[in-house]
Amino acid sequence: MKKISGGLVLYKEDTDNQKVFVLVAHPGGPYFINKDAGWWSIPKGEPEPNEDIFLAALREFEEETGMTPTGPFLELGSITQNNGKEVFAWAFEGNWPEDRTLVCNEITLEYPKKSGKIWTFPEIDRVAFLPAEEAKLKLRQQQAPLIDRLLQRLEGIKISKSS
Repeated sequence: MKKISGGLVLYKEDTDNQKVFVLVAHPGGPYFINKDAGWWSIPKGEPEPNEDIFLAALREFEEETGMTPTGPFLELGSITQNNGKEVFAWAFEGNWPEDRTLVCNEITLEYPKKSGKIWTFPEIDRVAFLPAEEAKLKLRQQQAPLIDRLLQRLEGIKISKSS
């Protein structure tokens, strides 16, 4: 059965500098400690059995950041990652102040595999609120089109408001 995930993109428009900022998350754990560009992700996760994918995206965002997402939400469609997982995403406008504390759930796993050593660590060890173009460089390559879609949607909203 194909794996799916639901995720959210928190964004803020800086109209003075004509930039859009988006929140990206760095995975926690020993494997990712020294990995940077190309390893970040939008906050996302798999739905529980019989859970709606959008509701899973809301739950996962809150579990991984400590922030309750509020709409309206812009649908960004889905992408397929190299591992075959399909990620469905939505965007919502808000802010992530520099002094905000990341509150994240923890996961437990064996590391290294087959070592018998069990580790517990935050699923996300840090987040960054970056200009969209910078964020795309941090994200897994397959997730970057979600940011492009967000920018296109925001441009479309601006055009329809000015008409």
